[in-house]
Amino acid sequence: MIFQILDNKIECVGYYSDGKIYKEDVGHSFTQTWDSSPNFISESVDYAKLYAGVDSIDDVVLPDHLHTRWQYSTRRMKSFIKSLGKAKVSLEEHCFYDLVPDKFLTDFYENKTEITKFVFENFSKPSNYDFLKEVNLLLTKISGQKLIIDKSKLSQRLMKKTDFLAVQKFINNSEKISYNIFKSKTGRLSTQKNSFPILAFDKKFRQILKPHNHWFLELDFNANELRVLQALNGVEQPKEDIHEWNIANIFKGATERSEAKKRAFAWLYNPNSVDGAMSKFYNKNKILSTYYKDGIITTPFDRKIPSDDFHALNYLIQSTASDVCLTQAIKLDKILKKRKSHITAVIHDSVLIDYNEEDRDLLKDLVEAYSNTSLGKFKVNIAVGLNYGEMKELCK
Repeated sequence: MIFQILDNKIECVGYYSDGKIYKEDVGHSFTQTWDSSPNFISESVDYAKLYAGVDSIDDVVLPDHLHTRWQYSTRRMKSFIKSLGKAKVSLEEHCFYDLVPDKFLTDFYENKTEITKFVFENFSKPSNYDFLKEVNLLLTKISGQKLIIDKSKLSQRLMKKTDFLAVQKFINNSEKISYNIFKSKTGRLSTQKNSFPILAFDKKFRQILKPHNHWFLELDFNANELRVLQALNGVEQPKEDIHEWNIANIFKGATERSEAKKRAFAWLYNPNSVDGAMSKFYNKNKILSTYYKDGIITTPFDRKIPSDDFHALNYLIQSTASDVCLTQAIKLDKILKKRKSHITAVIHDSVLIDYNEEDRDLLKDLVEAYSNTSLGKFKVNIAVGLNYGEMKELCK
């Protein structure tokens, strides 16, 4: 049975299904909806958003009759929400469905249901659907968590012209993280427009982010993308820092770490870059012959990405590296189930955990789980701190 969620706040439980509005948990047998919500995270339900491959229902290409009805419904709903704003009624302080007349809700969510039904009937189930669902459910859970932002630390930054616009984002944007899993063709995460800007969080502001528990724990892959390159080349993962390993095994000690890092990434992401030492050890053509055919990249995580020759390796490595991190984050979330610690954010190649002292017994398990990827055992850098701006490495 298709249903829709009426509000995404955890305390606001409400559903629409089969012409009826339910403002409580009714012990449903729902099976399909557009998307998950912080107050409804279920592995047994199918999500049309993942079939359509778009983050917003507005981005679905619809038949004219559905498009027209949806545009009309959304205009009416936006007008009503705007009127609430003028009346200074906060949607954050009330359940959405308690503020909107039932006839508006019924019309809006019936049209949303028709679009959901259309997607399930006309879009094929992605081959990596189960993975996308797990990722989406984890990120949905994260989106329901309010961050602790110490805005008092921003006051001194407001006096500096170079920092003013950045500080305004922290003041005006949401104190929650809302990800978009479909904006990038490679699957790398981005954030929604009004989300807390965790993926573009300048280091000089990071001390404003504090944990709910005792401290932050960050697990960060050492040179994730280069390790993916090694794995796809069939090279066993080195236990040490990968740039130091490259110096010893590829550059034969003839460069400093910073230069080794610069050379490796220049060669990896610029198809026109020439580096005899890197080319002798890593075989780009061998990798592409396995994962790139007829203008389509098929990654180890079964993502299919259209590409030209110039971008093929770049897309393959970036997509695979991102999915390695997301897969490991899902593992960590399962370990933390029913514990006080929880994942605050997935940030590029790292996972930030809001850590409770009672869960100290899990530290080794978390590090091992994050390190043991499907592409080999990746070295993990571990850092802890009382805020995100003052993290200290435990080991490298």
